[in-house]
Amino acid sequence: MGLRRWRRERSRALVAVPFLLILVVTVVDILAPPEVHLGPFLVAAPAVTASFGGPWLTGLVGFVAIVAQAVVAVARTSLTDLNHTLQISALILISAIVTLFALHRERHEQQMTRLRSVARATQGVLLRPLPRQVGPLRIASVYLAAEAEAEIGGDLYAVARTAGATRLVIGDVRGKGLEAISDAALVLGAFRAAAHRQAALPALVAHLEGAVSSDPNGPGVQEEEESFVTAAVLDVPDTEHVLHLVSCGHPPPLLLRDGRAAPMEVTRPALPLGLTDIARPEFTVESFPFEADDVVLLYTDGVTEARDGSGTFYPLAERMAAWSGDGPEALLRYLCGDLLAYAGGFLGDDAAMVAVQRLPMAQPSP
Repeated sequence: MGLRRWRRERSRALVAVPFLLILVVTVVDILAPPEVHLGPFLVAAPAVTASFGGPWLTGLVGFVAIVAQAVVAVARTSLTDLNHTLQISALILISAIVTLFALHRERHEQQMTRLRSVARATQGVLLRPLPRQVGPLRIASVYLAAEAEAEIGGDLYAVARTAGATRLVIGDVRGKGLEAISDAALVLGAFRAAAHRQAALPALVAHLEGAVSSDPNGPGVQEEEESFVTAAVLDVPDTEHVLHLVSCGHPPPLLLRDGRAAPMEVTRPALPLGLTDIARPEFTVESFPFEADDVVLLYTDGVTEARDGSGTFYPLAERMAAWSGDGPEALLRYLCGDLLAYAGGFLGDDAAMVAVQRLPMAQPSP
């Protein structure tokens, strides 16, 4: 709400600028010596307005500037004076041009807004809301769309239940737009179909790799730019305080315990999915302690690559360790607010986060 209020106040301040400019130029031009003519400066008012305002506002500012130029002409000489007639004619022409420019820009912005709405709706269908509790785990997820462009990225996450464990995947498709959405849907579909059937975690990841590599339109076969999918696949047993992880070139999860956030770095990471033409895939499972009340944060690189005004990357582990709340939902609310504030309210890339907390007692959800 604070960001929206700031944007409204900034818009009102911008609207006042061209009218203030017209007033200052008009008064100074009337009071200036006969050999000084400031009328051409009035052109700046509609030109500046076209950079942020719509066609109606731009046209209004242009009309006010034309009236002001006419007032100057009457006050200094006459309305039919050649010099002022030429200035008024030039002002009319330029005002009409910049008004057409503002109309074109407004239509383009409306089109981009519609594209963003469709993209976010598509992302919402693709990324189904995760259940708040699965087995002995509390889960929260969030997806933050980038404001820089209408095309959404290929961030993905999902959870699946097996007989005695919970499996999760988080990934990021290189690229944006429909191709990224298609690749993300391919990975999610393969995970949801096989997560409960593949007994071994490497077999599940191999199934994901096979689905991506065998798709004729999937990553790794594009001629212009090679594409791939980074992913982290986790298996959390119900009765063991441990977490099994296979990382395919994805940023390491963060484990929050006793106020310290430590990366779960694997020693033998696999290549991202879709790069079987480079090397034969080897998926090694590595295990990490996952005790009661521990919180594991899964995220995409849109989080860690967010920058502040000086260009410094967002210190996710440091900010996560500074959190003192309770529960994965509260953690993600804190991180989202802190991330957007750090980046000035705008993200250059889509960002997804999933927080997983182990409950003190195994209480399977219905």
